Amino acid sequence: MFDHKKTPVFTAMQEYRDRKVIPFDVPGHKHGRGLKEYKDYFGDAMLELDVNSMKPLDFLGNPIGVIKDAEALLADAFGADHGYFIVNGTSFAVQVMIMAAVRSGDKIILPRNVHKSAINALILCGALPVYMEPEIDEEMGVSHNITLESLEKAYTAHPDAKAVFIINPTYYGAVCDLKAVVEYCHSRDMLVLVDEAHGTHFHFNDSFPLSGMQAGADVSAVSLHKTGGSLTQSSALLVNDRVIDGHYVRKVINLMQTTSPSYLLMGSLDVARKQLALHGEAMLDHIIEVAEYARKKINEIPGCYAIGRESIGNPGIFNFDPTKLSVTTRNMGLNGMELYDLLRDEYNIQMETGDIFNSLAILSLGDDYDHVDALIDALTDIQSKFHGERIEYKKIDLHYPEVVLTPREAFYAEKDVVLLEDTAGRISGESLMSYPPGIPVVSYGELINASVIEQIKLFKSSHGIITGMEDPEANTIKVIK
Repeated sequence: MFDHKKTPVFTAMQEYRDRKVIPFDVPGHKHGRGLKEYKDYFGDAMLELDVNSMKPLDFLGNPIGVIKDAEALLADAFGADHGYFIVNGTSFAVQVMIMAAVRSGDKIILPRNVHKSAINALILCGALPVYMEPEIDEEMGVSHNITLESLEKAYTAHPDAKAVFIINPTYYGAVCDLKAVVEYCHSRDMLVLVDEAHGTHFHFNDSFPLSGMQAGADVSAVSLHKTGGSLTQSSALLVNDRVIDGHYVRKVINLMQTTSPSYLLMGSLDVARKQLALHGEAMLDHIIEVAEYARKKINEIPGCYAIGRESIGNPGIFNFDPTKLSVTTRNMGLNGMELYDLLRDEYNIQMETGDIFNSLAILSLGDDYDHVDALIDALTDIQSKFHGERIEYKKIDLHYPEVVLTPREAFYAEKDVVLLEDTAGRISGESLMSYPPGIPVVSYGELINASVIEQIKLFKSSHGIITGMEDPEANTIKVIK
C-alpha cells in the first residue's frame, strides 16, 4: 500500500539543507554564495537546494533510493506499472515513448496535428509517419481530434503499422473515444502512445475524460507542469508493461536526458503528485466550477464565444476538457492574435496562445474566480470599444501534405533555399509551425502544396507567430535539393 502523504525526494532535499553540508561538488555557485544577486532575489532555500546528485538524494539515471520511491508513488497515483521523472520537458517524454515503441523503418500512425516533438522523435529514430486527418472546425479554424473511422482508414492502408499516437486532449480540449481506440489497436497488435501534455488532470477527477492509463494505453507522457502544479520543464512518463519493457524505457531515457537533473524540478514533481493524489479531486471540482462560470459569462458578451460541452458529439469531439477556455472574437472584428496581444499589453492578462480566430486560456489548480473575473471584465471592456465587421478569411482547403521522405531522410538531405511562392511541388526540408502550440503546417519530408503556402501567408498576415524555419519571416523555405 502506497502512502501518498510521503514525498521522498522533497523530504530528502529538506534534510540535506538542514545538515548545512559544505559543498565541494558542482554546481559552482556553491549554494548561491557564488551568485549573490540571484540568491538575494530568490532566497536562500532555492539556491541551497540547486544541488548535484549524491547518495542521500539518489541518482535519476539509476535510482535506488528516494527517487525510486518517488517514482513508484508517481506510478501508483496514475495507475501505471512504471513512472519516470522527466526533467527535459514533455517534449522529451514524447520523444522517449516513440523511440521506445518504434525503430527505423517501422510505421507509426499519428494525427496530423501532432506537436513538433513527435516529428523530432521520428527524425531521431527513423520511423515512418502515417497520418490520420483530424476533424476540422471551420468556425474556430482549428483541428479537433481524430475519430475511430480515421484510425481504421489509416490502419487499412498500412496494416504493418507498429504503433498509434493519440493526443488526449488536443490543445483546444477535444478528446477522442480513447477506450475504443485502445481496444481497436490492441486487437491488431499495435501499441498505443498517448500525448497527455495538456491532460495530466484527467486521472484525478471522474468529471474529466479518461486518462491514457485509465483507457489501457501502453505509454503516456503527462506534463505535470502544465496542469498538475509542478515547475516548468518537469514532466513524467507512464508505462503499462503489457508489452513495453520498463527497463528498456529507462535505457531510452538515459540516452538523452541530462545527467545533472534539477532537484528543484524533481522535488516539485514529488509534491505535485502528493497534492493530486490527496486533494486533486476536490481542487479540480472547484476549477470546473470556475471554468463553467467563466464560459457562461464570456458567452453573454456580444461578439464573444467560448466553446464548451455543448460541442460534444460534433466531429472530432467525443468528449471535452472544460478547463480549456478558448475565446473567439471574430464576430467583433478581432482575430485571436490581436486579442492575445491586447489582453497582455492593455489589461495585463497573459493568455496561453492566440491563433487566427481564437485566444486560449488554460485554467488549472492555481486559478480562481479573481482570475476569470479579470478576464471577463477585460473582454467586456474590449467589446465596448471594438465594433468591427465579422472576420471572414478566405477559406483554405486544409489539404494535408503528402509524406514523400521520412523526417529523418529529409532532415539530413541536401537543401536549397527557395522563395515561399515558388515552393509548390517541392519537398520540405524544414518544419514550419505556429507556436504555441507547435503543430507543423508542413514538416520534414512532406510535399509542399498550395494549401501550405496559403496557410503560411495567412499566419503572417494575421500577425501569428511562425517558428521552425531558418528564415524568421518565412519568406523563404529550405527544400530538398
